[in-house]
Amino acid sequence: MKSLPKTPNVDELMAEKLKDMPVEKLKKLFSIRIDMPGGVYPHYEKLKRMPPPQGLTPEEHWMGVKNARQSARRNVDLFQKDGSRFWFTEPSCVRARLSRLDKRAAGSIATDGYELNRNEQERYFARSLIEEPFSSSVLEGAATTRQIAKEMIEAERLPRTKDERMVLNNYRAMRYVKSIVNQKLTPKIILDIHRIVCDGTMDDGAKCGVFRCNEDQVTVQDELSGEILHYPPDASQLPDRIQEICDFANTDDSDENFIHPLIRGIIIHFMIGYDHPFVDGNGRTARALFYWYVVKNGYWILEYVSISKTIMKAPSKYGKAYLQTESDYGDLTYFIMHQLDVLEDALKDLFEYVKLRKSKLDAFAHALNDQSINHRQSFVLNEAARNRIRYITIAQHEKTHNVAYLTARKDLEELVSAGYFKKRKDGRENVYIPSPGLLERLTSSSK
Repeated sequence: MKSLPKTPNVDELMAEKLKDMPVEKLKKLFSIRIDMPGGVYPHYEKLKRMPPPQGLTPEEHWMGVKNARQSARRNVDLFQKDGSRFWFTEPSCVRARLSRLDKRAAGSIATDGYELNRNEQERYFARSLIEEPFSSSVLEGAATTRQIAKEMIEAERLPRTKDERMVLNNYRAMRYVKSIVNQKLTPKIILDIHRIVCDGTMDDGAKCGVFRCNEDQVTVQDELSGEILHYPPDASQLPDRIQEICDFANTDDSDENFIHPLIRGIIIHFMIGYDHPFVDGNGRTARALFYWYVVKNGYWILEYVSISKTIMKAPSKYGKAYLQTESDYGDLTYFIMHQLDVLEDALKDLFEYVKLRKSKLDAFAHALNDQSINHRQSFVLNEAARNRIRYITIAQHEKTHNVAYLTARKDLEELVSAGYFKKRKDGRENVYIPSPGLLERLTSSSK
């Protein structure tokens, strides 16, 4: 990834060009609107290669675009290194994304009339709790496999390597931020999150859970070329800057200063990356804080998605969104749009999972009709496949269907013989547990 030059200063361009500009060209320049065809929000490096409106040069086109953006800008109480405010705009393409996300991220996990029940939601949540720390850690350089991460977390075993510890730390951080959604953000909470994500993974353990100092010489560099892409603010400014982030997160959104919660959460994410308050672990801390904020504000479905998995598909776009904001005088819209796209892609993965789950259940229902099983066994299989029961006993089956003990026992033993259930001892009693991959096992046996 390469650094981006500062975009042309529009105030200087206007001072130079407007005084001698023909009236017709002036009308064309000032008729340019913030909304562009295709819902794009191009940085100057892209816009200068786009065909400008007839009669305008690329620079004049940029003047018109920036004038429209400046007219729509919303300042935030967060500051760039030179003391000027960060700001953003809300073109139609941003509002459209927010509308879609409002409908999907604060509603129910459902598709085509099928909604995940609580047990299924918990299963997917557990999956996301593993996926997010895995992907977030890989973004920061951890080298392990998804399967190893899954087995380590599910078995609750101690990590064997530094990379495994990084994944486990992120898992614990996700658990932690969910537990504090009713609290206001404080510098201590930010330090606590960092302490969790970096425990046992830093070369200098004394830097875990503490802000960097001037001696640390922290920069953001391109991994391949070594080019310095970003110099964070001076370490002496961090106490004030971190408090400003906390104040921003804790702002009561009254009508006059309302910022959409997803945008506010994305800006918090951005600011941790921009300020880079730690020697290491800034990205993981930033993404954990984003989850904290959006779940706190009612976007509970976002607990079930992994933004890091989506970012990992194109990590250069993530870094570029930071560079575009910094090079265009603090316009956060680039980063906001990138993150809204990430959220939409992540939610798409979730709803594709729900759709797949529904198709499996439909195939399962069809397969039940083709099996040589009785209606009581069919009922048990259906309940198990929909995660409504974790196990069943002979006594429960006997009572539910009002049959004799031997009949109930025969029903369940036949399901064990067919491979649909496994039998375990619980004290003196036998319990019958659905076999892993029950849906696939039953549907494949009907073919």
